[in-house]
Amino acid sequence: MIRLPAFEYLAPRTVGDAVKYLADRGADAMLVAGGTDLFPNMKRGQFEPKALVGLRGIRELSGVSGDGRAGLTIGAATTLSAVAAHPEVARRYPALATAAGLVSSPQLRNAATLGGNVCVDTRCNWYNQSYEWRKAVGFCMKKDGDICLVAPGSSRCWAVSSSDTAPVLWALGATARLAGPAGERTLPVSALYQDDGIAYLAKRPDEILTELALPAADGWDSVYLKLRRRGSFDFPVLGVAVAVRREGEVVREARVVLGAVASTPREAAAASTALVGQRLTSESITRAAEAAAGPAKPLDNTDFTHPYRKRLVRVYVARALARLAGLDAGPSSFDGFEGRPGFPGEPRALAGGVRGGSSPPRLNNQGAISGPPPST
Repeated sequence: MIRLPAFEYLAPRTVGDAVKYLADRGADAMLVAGGTDLFPNMKRGQFEPKALVGLRGIRELSGVSGDGRAGLTIGAATTLSAVAAHPEVARRYPALATAAGLVSSPQLRNAATLGGNVCVDTRCNWYNQSYEWRKAVGFCMKKDGDICLVAPGSSRCWAVSSSDTAPVLWALGATARLAGPAGERTLPVSALYQDDGIAYLAKRPDEILTELALPAADGWDSVYLKLRRRGSFDFPVLGVAVAVRREGEVVREARVVLGAVASTPREAAAASTALVGQRLTSESITRAAEAAAGPAKPLDNTDFTHPYRKRLVRVYVARALARLAGLDAGPSSFDGFEGRPGFPGEPRALAGGVRGGSSPPRLNNQGAISGPPPST
């Protein structure tokens, strides 16, 4: 058994106190809410804080307020279970309810928080291993080493964004509020990330993510699809978040955002542009899906081969748009690929419902919110 190393736990009751504790301890301190990702990383020696500043006792950081007509505000320490089960989130922002409900397992979602998933560490097959494993093969630049083992000639780390909720919040046009020694500031979720596996957040180390704000949802529909190895719980190997605003049957605004294809969520701007002014038909969906593959630059540092993950971007974007359109997303319409020889079955595509769509979210037998399994 790998044991958690010793640390000092600080329990502030206000955001101001938490900011002060974090500033006083400097680089020796880290924030913790649910700890579902932090504690395993500490056990493996990837994080080595001397003090943890706990956020669970700060009431102002939890809860959901507002409504879909004017917008919702969600405290960063709100659990993922609470986000997934909130009726206004599920009704007005179904992609977010889906994404929150697909993180990890039911037990961990009861502890894990929305803010924690938004800020979750990037992942890599060379990094997310025990200390002894990493020492045996040679440390990477993300921890204890000086080279990227995925791209040895590169000067940066290529670890992959592993958040389910980040692409969705980006697609929905959400904003993030940060509190630090210099005061509060608000920035779009799209500006919260940087394309670097180590410095992947624009949030400064002495700042705390306090809330996520969603704009009014009137006229918008959204969907999230997730590719992962296990149907029960796993980090995303690919995430596709799509949000569209339609007038009648014509798309007036669209955002297509990809997760787990780079060190940051990546907007497929060309795909979004291709949808505007169009009806969601088989032809327009196919064009947008082709355009979405361009920004996806997966490397060989997570589950499945990177060419396969690149190929699945087209498939999953097409399926997401087909779900929004109420079209059949079967293989004859949108898959456009054959199973690879020797591949042990297609990974499950998990999806939530669409407001006004044909099938609402449901719990599968592993407790994850899912839509009908894709046919191939």
